[in-house]
Amino acid sequence: MVRDYETVFILTPVLSEAQVKEAVKKFKDFLTSNGAEMVNEENWGLKKLAYPIQKKSTGFYNLFQFKAEGSIIDKFEVELRRDERIIRFLNIKLDKYALAYSFKRKDRLSNASKEEK
Repeated sequence: MVRDYETVFILTPVLSEAQVKEAVKKFKDFLTSNGAEMVNEENWGLKKLAYPIQKKSTGFYNLFQFKAEGSIIDKFEVELRRDERIIRFLNIKLDKYALAYSFKRKDRLSNASKEEK
């Protein structure tokens, strides 16, 4: 059964911009090659962590929102765990309320970026 998921992952801050883009592309390609449909992708940039992880106080945050079969999630988590560039990640299955909130948030962000232009 196809469900909506959201994944936030943090990449180590020692990576260059090109390395960050390559890592994000790797995980996006993994999802799409396994039948997932990407709904939204956000790069939140370099942010301060709430507490040190692996002696690092900052990290590159990224968000994926996608539709996929539940069986893909286990494989995706294995891929995230195997990659040494990932400090932390969190996969969430979205219920109808979280899905509605994410669409509202996405609309608000797109309207804000339109007003800036």
